Amino acid sequence: MDPELLVSIYASTAVSVGIILAAAGLGSALGWGLICSKYLEGIARQPEMRPQLMGQMLFTGGLMEAFPMIVLGMSMWFIFANPFTGAALAAIGS
Repeated sequence: MDPELLVSIYASTAVSVGIILAAAGLGSALGWGLICSKYLEGIARQPEMRPQLMGQMLFTGGLMEAFPMIVLGMSMWFIFANPFTGAALAAIGS
């Protein structure tokens, strides 16, 4: 087994995981910004709806925060149980 191949696979995986986690964090931050801005717009239009809007905002935010956690789990899978190394070993017959 060529050690340079494994180093290349691990390096590419690390860079890819970093990009994926950054995109998930950015998406989550933008999502929270949009949710909160719409919440404030709703309160400005109908102040008496504040408790109901707050509940909906927190529920939607919780659902939105599930996505980065799923992405984090998948990223940890790629880092610690990299499926590409097994495929590379099988392809070269080692």
